[in-house]
Amino acid sequence: MYQLTSQFPKTEIYGLSSQIQRAAVSIPANIVEGKGRNHLGDYIRHLSMANGSLKELETHLMIVGRLGYLNLSSG
Repeated sequence: MYQLTSQFPKTEIYGLSSQIQRAAVSIPANIVEGKGRNHLGDYIRHLSMANGSLKELETHLMIVGRLGYLNLSSG
């Protein structure tokens, strides 16, 4: 996501770029944190938080697409 957001307009550095980066990092971090807990309930709660971050990231990426911030052509 860091490479992807580097293509965004510089005006988005504190907006979508930051939100996308934080959400992307939050997903595996919550999974690992939950796995490190000693209770299944804590793990499940952290999986739920990771899923929420994933949905947030998906939404941000849809907005990015609608704004036309990415050039996805190969070559």
